[in-house]
Amino acid sequence: MAEQGSCVVVGVGPGLGGTVAKRFAAGGHAVAMASRNPERLAPLVAEIEQAGGTAKAYRADATAEDDVVALFEAAERDLGPAGVAVFNASGRVRKPITDIEAQEFIDAWMRGCFGGFLVGREAARRMQPRKAGTILFTGATASMKAFPLSAGFAVAKYGLRALAESMARALQPEGIHVAHFVIDGAIGSDAGNARLDPEAIAETYYQTHLQHPSAWSSSVELRPWVESF
Repeated sequence: MAEQGSCVVVGVGPGLGGTVAKRFAAGGHAVAMASRNPERLAPLVAEIEQAGGTAKAYRADATAEDDVVALFEAAERDLGPAGVAVFNASGRVRKPITDIEAQEFIDAWMRGCFGGFLVGREAARRMQPRKAGTILFTGATASMKAFPLSAGFAVAKYGLRALAESMARALQPEGIHVAHFVIDGAIGSDAGNARLDPEAIAETYYQTHLQHPSAWSSSVELRPWVESF
């Protein structure tokens, strides 16, 4: 059975991260939402609480090891043992390869991949003694295909997918469910369902968490019905 516990979501803003936080809160999880600017999350915390849920915002830079460790320590102290961790942070630089500055490339990799390693590792360290938990990673089209201007983004997303794959193979036999999601398309709501509705994505994350261990998904691709691939 899926672990309940608290849910730590790293990389929360007004889009997908916030929607995922709301869905897990609606499912009964106390939610820790991490951002470099947690004051911006006050309306989201209020929305979750008004709906009967529990949420708290924390300041954390996913690329800083001390921040990530402190985040999990605070979240577990305030909200209980982490049963779910969601890494939704990302870094992007969209330029021709000849125009990308070295630090831009490093920063994008740090935010999109290294941060995933820190969050995934800290979650795993806390879930292993209980032999239960769910760790979810948000990927992108660039996790599978590197387009001409996406070198600074795709390298991070390819790396994040590799991290998730390695963690799934290592941790799932220990009772920890690890899944990576390829978000293949633009996120948003429209009448023709030509974009990925964030609520539909969040529902898929939540249902993946609920999967019976006899039928776990470790890699999930999500795209609108009209998206070519």
